[in-house]
Amino acid sequence: MESLPEAVVQYILLNMNNAKDVASCNCVSRKFKDSMPYIKSLYFPRSIFDNLKDGHTPDCIILEIVSSIFELEELVVYCPFTSTGLTSWLSLVGPTLKNLELRMDNLADQNTDSMSKLECIQFAKNLESLRLWGVLMVRAPKWDVFQKMKNLEIVGAKLEDSALTEALKATPNLTNLVLLGCEGLRTVWIELLQLEHCKLDFYGSGSCSLTLSAPKIEYLEVQGCSWIRVRDTNCLKNLSISNNAGRVYMVDFGSKLMALESLCIRGVQWCWDAINKILHLASEVKHLYMKVEFTGDFEALLPFPEIDFVDFFKSHPKLKTFDIHGAMFAALCQKNSLKNVDSSFLIPCLEEVVITVRSPLNAEQKMSTLESLVKFGKNLKKMKIRILRMKSGHSSADDFFEEICRFRYMNHNLISIE
Repeated sequence: MESLPEAVVQYILLNMNNAKDVASCNCVSRKFKDSMPYIKSLYFPRSIFDNLKDGHTPDCIILEIVSSIFELEELVVYCPFTSTGLTSWLSLVGPTLKNLELRMDNLADQNTDSMSKLECIQFAKNLESLRLWGVLMVRAPKWDVFQKMKNLEIVGAKLEDSALTEALKATPNLTNLVLLGCEGLRTVWIELLQLEHCKLDFYGSGSCSLTLSAPKIEYLEVQGCSWIRVRDTNCLKNLSISNNAGRVYMVDFGSKLMALESLCIRGVQWCWDAINKILHLASEVKHLYMKVEFTGDFEALLPFPEIDFVDFFKSHPKLKTFDIHGAMFAALCQKNSLKNVDSSFLIPCLEEVVITVRSPLNAEQKMSTLESLVKFGKNLKKMKIRILRMKSGHSSADDFFEEICRFRYMNHNLISIE
């Protein structure tokens, strides 16, 4: 290593970011030590300071390492730290810092230090990416505007509605927003004109209300909302809506989702109006995943109403992959569903179907629907039938399964059973 040019040594060491390795390299040779100030990224793992002795503190050690670097661009701190320590680091490297990731660990901390940690971040005015873990935000942090910030991720947080709204006003040019495992929110209002990718996961009763204004949004994933209103979505290509704890009462996207390619809807209970509306808006969708167990506007859990097989596929002519759970499959398998089939009917683009069967009820209609998918899906390449915890203790379940096995045998090149 001593015979290598300094530029080559620096290039090799630039790929190192673990703070323990950086500190060790200072002891290897003068050439290594002289190259350390040129590294761009530092990472402090969770347990790096577990065995500190001689009165050293994490804040002081991090400050010593950070202050020895000329132009630090990325700082990741998972180990415990104080707001005083964070202020001292960011006041030094803030102007050059582009990416910052902090494990805050202040969810149970009600003192002023929890907010001080958040407000220290304003020293890094040129941030392009900010990731925060374990955040308590009961009031809006006093941030200046982060004009260059494109990516904001908050994981595991307790937030107030107004605090989140004000915090997002300080990041007007975000293109990527991720809020995961966030609780305490009831009414969420997000207005970000440059936003392209958004993933929201609200923890709690599942009764949150979301209003999103993002005309450039291409990817949207929402979990835990009962009311969802999104306007100006001409660019939306991927949409996922789920609610594991509550009901989905309303979805409003203003107009048809003409650019939508992938739609995923999941949850225990959706109001039928919400399901019907989202299916109507997503008429151009290519990939559709449906795992909703019941409909019903209030406490009563109701099955899906009948869905006409022909009308459904005529309304979604570009559908290439279709993954349906028991309730939707049952709705397509009603007695009248296949009465309107004419000789010219085809499912033109369908290539892959995954069907989860939960019940042997209406076995004859279900087999007829399976056969129709093969018959009219001229470009079908793969059908996977999942027999998932079939709910029956009598022989009808066995008879139905035998029919599915026979059907698979007749179409072994297309069909598989799980």
